[in-house]
Amino acid sequence: MDPVRNPYAPGAGQRPPELAGRGRELDVFDVVLERIARGRPERSLMLTGLRGVGKTVLLNTLRSQAINHLWGTGKIEARPDQSLRRPVAAALHMAVRELAPRHRAPDRIDAFLGVLKAFAQRSAPAGRGGAAPKLRDRWQPGIDVPASSGRADSGDIEIDLVELLTDAAAVATDVGTGVAIFIDEMQDLGAEDVSALCAACHELSQLGAPLIVVGAGLPHLPAVLSAAKSYSERLFRYQRIDRLDRIAADQALCAPAEREEVEYEQKALDLLYEKSGGYPYFVQAYGKATWDHAPRSPITAADVRVAAPEAEAELAVGFFGSRFERATPAEREYMRAMAALSLIEGEEGGRDDMDAAVPTAEIARSLGRKPASLSPARDALIKKGLIYSGERGTVAFTVPHFGRYLRTQPA
Repeated sequence: MDPVRNPYAPGAGQRPPELAGRGRELDVFDVVLERIARGRPERSLMLTGLRGVGKTVLLNTLRSQAINHLWGTGKIEARPDQSLRRPVAAALHMAVRELAPRHRAPDRIDAFLGVLKAFAQRSAPAGRGGAAPKLRDRWQPGIDVPASSGRADSGDIEIDLVELLTDAAAVATDVGTGVAIFIDEMQDLGAEDVSALCAACHELSQLGAPLIVVGAGLPHLPAVLSAAKSYSERLFRYQRIDRLDRIAADQALCAPAEREEVEYEQKALDLLYEKSGGYPYFVQAYGKATWDHAPRSPITAADVRVAAPEAEAELAVGFFGSRFERATPAEREYMRAMAALSLIEGEEGGRDDMDAAVPTAEIARSLGRKPASLSPARDALIKKGLIYSGERGTVAFTVPHFGRYLRTQPA
């Protein structure tokens, strides 16, 4: 069929043509926005899940909902080597600029921008050995008003962030709306920044202020937040974003095709669900390859079989291979052992092998090593976002089908 008309979009964070299976999450967020608009208390929201389940797409969609409710919004992507101070300042600058035209007192906006500028310009403390903070942490925002003094400029990120977000919420209150800050890859925030963010959300919750944080991260994000502040378990509303069920996966494939007057045979849909496992990224990847190879409508199971190797080859390079290449030889050895054991764990537990967590003690036993000697490899893989620690003493891949991919690669 005509590849120009191909409706599928297997891209990182790229919205699919049909956002299937996420109606509940969208409805929940609408309720959150409406409750806050009426002065009702609400919690900030955390989306968790494996890579490829559409967390970033959902985060962007929730932001669009907030914009439609006339909220001020800003979005950042956390990085493990970057302080929260610069990106959160940029996000709040964007959010308040969206509110400023509706504010009746320009001097109130200028006062907040002065606080924001002071917060942004406050350099991070010197690192170990007295090292100067990196240039990107001394970002100068494009704000014409002079920096204020005595507010959000102490240098203590927890104190400063509480004061800054409280002032931003006050601006939103003046306008009769709210502010939402969206944070992707939230598990990559540093420990001090996570603690500061939890403290700020706690303070805002107690005040009933119209400012919320919507975060997205890997499955161990709740553990990261809990390690920072014990009350984080009650502070946030957690939503696990998982693979699509069969009905939603079929909708993701069929709805865009129907708009192009193309249909699928039932056996083709059966095979596509088996291949993709219902993971949104894989649904789009297999759908795109199948469309390009199918000669006509309706698309058949034979078309899927012909196209599957191309989809798998593309995933092997772009989705799996790029991550595998980031690992050192010791880390690859650790992941290969995980992959072999995850198959056994999955079969014994009646689960799909891609989701099976593996005890770290079993990994050490299979490699003939002491668990302590493998800790550096495990910790490095967690930091690189390739694995995560779920239940105590176990690890699992952050990427669906990664174990399957590793078992097909030569040692």
